Amino acid sequence: MKQKLGLIFLISIIISVSSPCSTFPLPLTFQASFEALFRSFDPEVQFQYFRSFRRVRISFSDALAAAEARLRLHKTDFNGKEMRLYFAQSVHIGSPRLEPPKPEKQFLISPPASPPVGWEQSQDATPVINYDLLCAISKLGPGDKYELHTATPTTPSVVVHVCEDERGDSSAPDDSDQDDKPRPSRPKIIQTRRPDYSPGVKQ
Repeated sequence: MKQKLGLIFLISIIISVSSPCSTFPLPLTFQASFEALFRSFDPEVQFQYFRSFRRVRISFSDALAAAEARLRLHKTDFNGKEMRLYFAQSVHIGSPRLEPPKPEKQFLISPPASPPVGWEQSQDATPVINYDLLCAISKLGPGDKYELHTATPTTPSVVVHVCEDERGDSSAPDDSDQDDKPRPSRPKIIQTRRPDYSPGVKQ
């Protein structure tokens, strides 16, 4: 209990809700009467009116004065409505500066500028190369087929058919070369001719 009271006494800010905030904006006469209630506990008290939130922030210069004002004025009648007072919660955000992230997973294979104690160079992993697959692909030619998986009583076979080159510029020999069909000619890119130089034109 003593610890809770000690924490309460450290808070010198009170938030007023409900009345008189429900009648925003306050008339000058009501505002003067409202502030006079708290100035009797602390002449240096300051008020901040938050119209959008319908709240009043009451800052005391002394935490004991704030505790006494809250004890005596909480749930009292003002302007025909009940006035409720609550201590403001203090939020500790620590350092106002943005701290860099923890260097837990920032060490790459190359050594950092300032390596930590115990840092060791790691070896690059060998790239995974499937030589069987490369060998099978090299044996394929245009028009050939390659059975990847044989058929079973419950599953079909998987066969890869290598498409022929539609442009007809394949360098691999094929039975289609024996045909007398002419190959389609490749389109030729014509470069734009540079205009003739005119010495009379001044730049």
